[in-house]
Amino acid sequence: MTAEERDDSLRFNENIAFGQLGTFTHNMLAFGLSQKLCNDFLKKQAVIGNLNEGWITTVFEDGLGLVDFHLSKQMCVFYISEVDLVAGNSYKRKLVQFRNASTLHGAVLVERTGLSEQYFAGVQRFVVLELGLTLLPVAGQAQASQLLIQMVQEVSKEPGHNPFLRRSCSRPAEPALLISVQQIPGVGKVKAATLLQHFPSLQQLSQASTSELQPRVGRLISQQVTSFFCQDWP
Repeated sequence: MTAEERDDSLRFNENIAFGQLGTFTHNMLAFGLSQKLCNDFLKKQAVIGNLNEGWITTVFEDGLGLVDFHLSKQMCVFYISEVDLVAGNSYKRKLVQFRNASTLHGAVLVERTGLSEQYFAGVQRFVVLELGLTLLPVAGQAQASQLLIQMVQEVSKEPGHNPFLRRSCSRPAEPALLISVQQIPGVGKVKAATLLQHFPSLQQLSQASTSELQPRVGRLISQQVTSFFCQDWP
């Protein structure tokens, strides 16, 4: 971050802190902020607004580094917009840097639209199979905010989040991974949790055979899981 953008960020956070978000949003450029900071903020404005409507407190922090959202001390989220996908592969460098340098659990929200559909299979292969991160496709910013709200709620239910609750001997699946498995047709929250108990990563789940899955979730769901991961790649 340049000195100019750092100064801009301080002014940006100061206005947020004083509750001038509505006025500030419409006058950022006139206020003298850099074009990059304005664009970065506007791109995520709808997501942030919907989070607030879902009674999720949003804290603006300059210094998150590579990630876009921190949901807890161990959970972070990247947001890849339709524009990011169409523009090129710059998002890949950011994800690789995170994967190589961080011990946090990372989830990647990707806008899957009519325009970005042609790029989605490649992103899915890169994020899930090559990096081992959780991928969550969303139709747009409204659905992205709903997923973030759901993830925050799941995180708050974890035993470690409440010091007065006894820790379970078995470690529950991370919220983003649980939600990701629920994207498979016919797989709900209970079935997803069952699958992740026996196949704790997307790589292991994608490599499981129908015969291995069937005792856990039945014949029909096991076929849907294998079909989901056996789609043709471009």
